[in-house]
Amino acid sequence: MCRSIHTLHNFEPEATSEEVHAAALQYVRKIAGTTRPSKANQEAFDRAVAAVVAATQQLLDELVTTAPPKNREAEATKARERAVRSGRYAPAAS
Repeated sequence: MCRSIHTLHNFEPEATSEEVHAAALQYVRKIAGTTRPSKANQEAFDRAVAAVVAATQQLLDELVTTAPPKNREAEATKARERAVRSGRYAPAAS
């Protein structure tokens, strides 16, 4: 899937509406194959984003887990370290 879409479930604090919208927007962009729809397609694009936002929020609200919530900063640090080890990114300058 799209690398820009990140896991939103089981984090403390919970995913914000902005994060849910950003994930939905990336998903619709990927499916549509465009980052900016034409004027003729804008309404359909916006409706699709709204539908994905609603479905995503419903899913997040209904998911249950017994695992403790993950820490956002710790997970971001781990992801950066994996990216550096894989050679995709250079280490941050000190």
